[in-house]
Order: sequence, then structure tokens, then C-alpha cells
Amino acid sequence: MGSKPPFSVAIIIINWNGYALSKRCLLSLEKVSGPAHQIIIVDNGSVDGSLEKLQKEFPKHIYLKNEKNLGFTGGNNIGITHALEKGFDYILLLNNDTVVSPDFLEELLKAKDKLSNAGMLQPLILFLDSPDKIWSAGGKYLKTFGVAKTLGDHAVLANYSLQDKKLDWATGCCMLLPAEVIKKVGLLENAYFAYFEDVDWSLRIRNAGYNIYLASQSTIYHEGSASSKKAHDEGTLSPTVFYLHARNQLFQLRRHSKGLHILTAWSYHLLKYFAWMSYFCLRGRFKKMKAVGRGILHGLRLDHTQADPLCP
Repeated sequence: MGSKPPFSVAIIIINWNGYALSKRCLLSLEKVSGPAHQIIIVDNGSVDGSLEKLQKEFPKHIYLKNEKNLGFTGGNNIGITHALEKGFDYILLLNNDTVVSPDFLEELLKAKDKLSNAGMLQPLILFLDSPDKIWSAGGKYLKTFGVAKTLGDHAVLANYSLQDKKLDWATGCCMLLPAEVIKKVGLLENAYFAYFEDVDWSLRIRNAGYNIYLASQSTIYHEGSASSKKAHDEGTLSPTVFYLHARNQLFQLRRHSKGLHILTAWSYHLLKYFAWMSYFCLRGRFKKMKAVGRGILHGLRLDHTQADPLCP
């Protein structure tokens, strides 16, 4: 265990061939007021020179380099482990396709101090290109169907009732956790790679007896799926996204559905994915059809104890 640093918060950002996004995010973080913090950038095997450019332009940050893309879970777990070893009090995960308000961190920590038994908090997240609309005000988990619903999704900010409130889950786009909570609950489940890992972590944290909150006075702005939405021959979302969605949703049901909800949730999602496959078949999007089918099969047998669990 290293000596305790003069920073209370470790801000962990994943970079994967995303120089422009990461630079924009880091520039916004330079304006952050309030508690001392250290930025840790985990590079997930970038091949575009973005890591070297960021190191040159932002030399005061900590850089951790992975030789390959370990996904959202693997990359963040590398950063979290480093931060815990260095003795930070709080861990904040932040997507690189975000822009933060100068007081976002201060408001998160204020909320942490006043809200009861807070094990995880997220800010209010607005669309970067439409800041009058909400991207996420937290999440609700519908146990009957195993559905993770985003609260405030696309709602007009002026018409939305904002207040600090308990959540079922917080988005991995931006979440703050006390280090002691992670030590008790554990890291992100590495098997997810990307998608649904934040829901899984949130449910585990709630099961450990902690509360999850929206800190409504803390605000950031999100571009939204900037790393996954690119031009492909079958649309903007790649087959890998649909593979991970199907695989991880079913993996999550295996981990968290109980009792009668096993029947209702599994029936709902299997019907949904077979409907997706039928739609993709009719539209001639056979790569996506096969990706969903493969995701279903892998979701049924994904094993979190594997050293390299079915990465896409």
C-alpha cells in the first residue's frame, strides 16, 4: 500500500482511440473547483496515437496502458485497483465523451455527506448537443421483467421535477463511490466487458445495504454512445453492440432474477431477442441477426470465473 496522496478523489477515464473526446473531457475537468482530485487515464490498447498525444498535452495526469481493449469493465477495474492501492477516499468513473460543470464534483460530495448511507451517486446528465434535455436522472430496475429503465430519458429539463432521490441503479457514464464501498462489494464484474455492468454493480451495492442516489445539483453533459455509434454496413450500431446487449442482459438475469421473476423476466427478454432476430432477418441485416443469436447462447453460459470471459 503506497502512502496516502494529497488527493481525496480519483477520477478514472477510459481512452480507446478517442483523442478528441478525451481531450475535450480533460479540458472541462481543468475548470473543476472544490475537492482535490487526481485524474487517472486508462488507455485500452489505442492504436491511433491518442495516448501519446494526451500524455504530451496533459502531463500531470496518471496514465495506465493496457496492451489490448479490456472493455469498460476491465479498463476501469485497472484504474480502480490502482486508486485503491494509492489510498484515495473516493473513486469517480467518468466517460470520456462527457463535459463536466465546474462544480459537479463539489456537488456530488456535498450530496454524499448529507444523504443517508450513500454507497453510490450519479449527477444529473444532460445531452451535450441538447442541454435542455435529460440524458439520465438515474435508473429504476423493474424486477418483474428484469428491465433497467433510465429515468428522465429525453425529458425536457424545465418540465422535470428535480430533487436528490434514491435510485435502483446509477449509470457508469459518471458515478462516485466511496473506496470503502468498493472494498466491501468488489470491483465491476469483469465478464460484462461493456453494457449492463453498471446495473449489476448497483444491484450488488444495494444488496450490501447501501443506498444509491441522484445528486440533482451536480451536472455533466454527455454526447451519448460516441464510442459505439459509427457508420457500419448495417447501420450506426455495430453487431458487437447487439451481441453484448443480448449476452449481458441474460447474464444479468442469471445473477439477479429470483423466484417468479425468473419466469417473467426470461420470457420477456427471450421473446424480445427473437423479435430482434426476425426483424434483422427481414431487413437483410444478417450480421446483427447472428450477433443476437450468439449473444443469447453466450449469455446462457457466460462464466464470470473465466480468466478471459468471452470478450467480443
